[in-house]
Amino acid sequence: MSIEEYGFEIHSSFLDNDLINAIITEIEALDSDYPRHGIRNAEKKLTAVKNLVESDLLLDKAKRYLPGIPEVVRVIIFDKTPDKNWLVTWHQDKTISISDKKDIEGWGPWTLKDGVHHVQPELNVLGKMVTFRIHLDDANESNGCLKVIPKSQNLGILSKNEQDRVVAESEEYICSVKSGDLLVMRPLLLHSSSKGSEPSHRRIIHVEYSSFQLPMGLGWT
Repeated sequence: MSIEEYGFEIHSSFLDNDLINAIITEIEALDSDYPRHGIRNAEKKLTAVKNLVESDLLLDKAKRYLPGIPEVVRVIIFDKTPDKNWLVTWHQDKTISISDKKDIEGWGPWTLKDGVHHVQPELNVLGKMVTFRIHLDDANESNGCLKVIPKSQNLGILSKNEQDRVVAESEEYICSVKSGDLLVMRPLLLHSSSKGSEPSHRRIIHVEYSSFQLPMGLGWT
């Protein structure tokens, strides 16, 4: 599978066990009442994650998929567990997180999540982005791994009805991966995940990079 044709690709054994264990240890050290199933702005809360997303290992990888210098847009850690075992319906990642809110023609709507401004930009912005999903645990159908519709990234920004039609007419791909594997995907690739039938830790570092030059006065978070 190549990202140019299919919108995603999987790289085995991308992250070594020592780094995986260091990140998991830092996650586990968070206060017991901290919502570990969804840690937004994770690079601002976990030193090991900050070091990883700003490392040459990831930045050099991101350069292979972007036309300019990659910058970190958004970092989230997701973890499905028996207590937090959710369904994600088919969708595209159509929003970005930026430093400030500003009226820009063709951008909107705006939302605020964890104190950070999010907005749906124009299509050309999303075309200069790439998403890395770094797996800290094995992920398969039993614990709710990602499913994708290959080649759907080429269809542009889709309405809900258009998404439903594409899914109904297409064959999904189940992204079963091992701890340490990297899934690279384009934001507009249709994707979803089911509830785990045998839920266990399914920790993923979701990292978005962009080489788009934001309008004056705005910056990536």
